Amino acid sequence: MTAKTIANGILRAVLILASIVLAFYFLFKIQSVIAYLAIAAVIALLGRPLVLFLRRKLKFPNLLAVVATMLLMFGVLVGIFALFIPLINEQSKNLSLLDIDTLKQNVNTLYLQIVDYFGLTTSNVDTLIEETDIEKNVLEGLDLNFIPNFLNSFIDVLSNFSIGLFSVIFISFFFLKDSKLLQNGLLTFVPNNKEGNLVKSIDKINNLLSRYFGGILLQLFILFVIYTITLLIVGVENAIVIAFLCALFNIIPYVGPIIGGVIMITLTMTSFLGSDFSAVILPKTLYVFIGLCIGQLVDNFFSQPFIFSNSVKSHPLEIFLVIIIAGLLFGVVGMVIAVPGYTAIKVILKEFLSENSIVKKLTKNL
Repeated sequence: MTAKTIANGILRAVLILASIVLAFYFLFKIQSVIAYLAIAAVIALLGRPLVLFLRRKLKFPNLLAVVATMLLMFGVLVGIFALFIPLINEQSKNLSLLDIDTLKQNVNTLYLQIVDYFGLTTSNVDTLIEETDIEKNVLEGLDLNFIPNFLNSFIDVLSNFSIGLFSVIFISFFFLKDSKLLQNGLLTFVPNNKEGNLVKSIDKINNLLSRYFGGILLQLFILFVIYTITLLIVGVENAIVIAFLCALFNIIPYVGPIIGGVIMITLTMTSFLGSDFSAVILPKTLYVFIGLCIGQLVDNFFSQPFIFSNSVKSHPLEIFLVIIIAGLLFGVVGMVIAVPGYTAIKVILKEFLSENSIVKKLTKNL
């Protein structure tokens, strides 16, 4: 082996590694676009059966069927948001947002009840606050520029949301209009002798993800029923809307249930603001907390294992590691799309690298 051969081999390895690093960096920079494509693909996957029904049963033209499906899905989304209007109105009344004096009185009453319940006195609490210098630290850390900063952040969030919403709607429309659009686009980058493998991969991915999203809907429905029953027993206003909102947060793995639980407990306490803390607020909050625990136990020991084992054919520990890694790399969006993305990668690897020993072990259940 000559020095020239060794040098060429080293150079080739360096170029390959550099290409891989650049490819990952490029994917990292366009993560928003990847998220738009993933969300649009999910919407197309959910809307495709309705498009086929309108075309085959009602003889709609393809374009009209797609437009009708998009309008129906958009109407469902608007209807879901409309459900929260009574909840917001009710909580506004409970918090006495239009009566500052009443709000102060209710909060002060709740504060005194909590202090009395734990056997403390207001002087003890005041002394503790003075010792920790909380008030001083708050005043020192108060930045009068927070208002324009908040407005700028709000405008940025609104702008990004608008761009994202338009992008998802635009991409979803064409995915629904031409079900082979994504497939044809991917075939452009695949050699002719591998096109059959890619078509098989896409069909299998569609099948697995359809079952996965069906399982997710079942998971959310079970939690929704448990939360609704709990809130109705406790007597919380707008129980169905609150249960739906908190169940919906479970789409975000691990973090979502915590957010949903905090929201449910907070809304329960504000629903009874002004009542006696030890006799009303605390017991009802504990009942809601017990209902949350029951829902999460059912979800963790029944719903999730059922979904992972029967839909994406992956071990729960395997899924846990994938979700954590995706969350560290891409944030909340990464956690949401981790399982579908990982499933797609596994299917593709099995079709194209079926002889690899590592791939065989990872995809033995597919």
